[in-house]
Amino acid sequence: MSIELAAVVLTKNEERHLGDCLDSLAWADERVVFDDYSHDRTVDIARAKGARVISHALEDFASQRNAALQTVEATWILFVDADERVTPALADEVRHAIEGAGQESPAGWWIPRYNYMIGHRMRGGGWYPDHQLRLLRRGKARYDPAHPVHEIVILNGEAGTLQEPFIHYNYDTVAQFRRKMGRYTAFEAEILYLEGVRARPWTYVSMPLREFWRRFVKLRGYRDHLYGLLFCGLMSWYTLLAYWRLRQLHAGPTPKP
Repeated sequence: MSIELAAVVLTKNEERHLGDCLDSLAWADERVVFDDYSHDRTVDIARAKGARVISHALEDFASQRNAALQTVEATWILFVDADERVTPALADEVRHAIEGAGQESPAGWWIPRYNYMIGHRMRGGGWYPDHQLRLLRRGKARYDPAHPVHEIVILNGEAGTLQEPFIHYNYDTVAQFRRKMGRYTAFEAEILYLEGVRARPWTYVSMPLREFWRRFVKLRGYRDHLYGLLFCGLMSWYTLLAYWRLRQLHAGPTPKP
């Protein structure tokens, strides 16, 4: 019996969030936890909730999602992060979107997302509507390997847009945000390096300022008041850090004395 829709959750030590995430996906034909060899209770929770567990070592996020697309046999794949929730309204909209979908129908669907940052639902700064291309027709979608983080879908066909959002419990504390962004800047620096980008002396000022202006003004981060100022400022700082790490990559390893 073929599976119409599989909800896939990528995990690595997600015992805190996974149970509630899988509960919000109980309506899917199959729930799959694609796990990077967690050493907490992630796998036990997944099995207790009735999800299928596939263990697969993570190289980068784009490769991990491509591996899931190749492995999980279903007509449609809905990617959901462990710290995201699918509301009943979104579940109904997803079902309606894929019911009777033919070859001329969209090959994927964008889904908006509410991001909660330290308890505050963000309204601007790029954190809303924050559309994610996550509902994909298997065989017509793959992830661009040139973007190992902040993944980009290459879609063979058109994409539609749903109205109901994911709920994303993004960061509980500023420290958690800083730890995660610290890891992301290493990926970003490597991408810039492979693209041949070089930082100029003025880059360390111009790019952080541009990022702050983009998020706080153009993307209306000011709508979140102090939260917007805080997180747009932090994104500006991590833009500086990414270019500093890019400089270190071009400089190469420090010679031994």
